[in-house]
Amino acid sequence: MKLNHITIPSLDLTKSIPFYEKLGLTMIVQSMPHYARFTCVTGDATFSIHQTDQLPKGSNGVWVYFECDHLDTYVEELEKKGIQFDELPNDKPWLWREAWLYDPDGNKLILYEAGENRLNPPWKIKHQE
Repeated sequence: MKLNHITIPSLDLTKSIPFYEKLGLTMIVQSMPHYARFTCVTGDATFSIHQTDQLPKGSNGVWVYFECDHLDTYVEELEKKGIQFDELPNDKPWLWREAWLYDPDGNKLILYEAGENRLNPPWKIKHQE
């Protein structure tokens, strides 16, 4: 099994679409006012937003992780485009470097760089063969 697509909610795609294009995603489907789908900068995964009348509530809402090469440089480029971050790149105890921000609908986005630790942290479960 392979994860290849994720969809998140939006109250207003006319605000969300430009935001995600500023992040570097490329729109490949636009079905206004209900749906838009994007390709990511690298890889073959797709990401979409769909119009909804109500967003998830509280801190258990949507969190989306986007893996980035050269995170610090990428965040600097996004700041120059007017993207605001709630937390600039910093090293986390789980050995990832992360920057946090929110999209226009309050969905939490984590841009991160983890290198080898993404799939092989020191505490990885050892499976018997």
